[in-house]
Amino acid sequence: MNTRERRHVFTGRKSNYANLIAGILTGCVLLLVTGCGIYTFNPGGKSDIEAIAVQRFENSTDEYGLASQVTDLVIDAFLADGTMKVVSEDNADAVLIGKLVGYEHEPLTYDESDQVTRYEVIMSFDIALKKPNSDDDIWSQRIRQQGSYDTDEQTEEDGRQQAIQLLIDAIIDKTIRSW
Repeated sequence: MNTRERRHVFTGRKSNYANLIAGILTGCVLLLVTGCGIYTFNPGGKSDIEAIAVQRFENSTDEYGLASQVTDLVIDAFLADGTMKVVSEDNADAVLIGKLVGYEHEPLTYDESDQVTRYEVIMSFDIALKKPNSDDDIWSQRIRQQGSYDTDEQTEEDGRQQAIQLLIDAIIDKTIRSW
């Protein structure tokens, strides 16, 4: 192979190498542009609701006071989040309505002598976000959450609080992010 042929082979390799690098860089840029971002049906990536009213949750279980406690915690969570104002129904863009429809307290694990070592608290709520002065739902869902606790260190209230926190997280997420 003479010098001229060697230069041609070397130049061809360099050209192919440059094309490969350019292709990789272009692919990376395309992945960054199309792969990163918020996926939502709402162009703003969040709900159009700016002000929400929260009605007192109803209770169809024997757990006295629990629905009221959950209502207060939901309101506190919306206030702490700060994405929406919590207002009266007259000034709201949406109204949150909830009902405690199920409460279970069940053994989850046992030790060698068949003594319960862990319990589970399961709560079910019917939750709806409605347009004010209308029966139209923005969204409606039965949400079932559970919390568990060790009998040696915790109480039923600890399991209950875990379930309530999961419920609140689900409500806030669904309401604010309008999926």
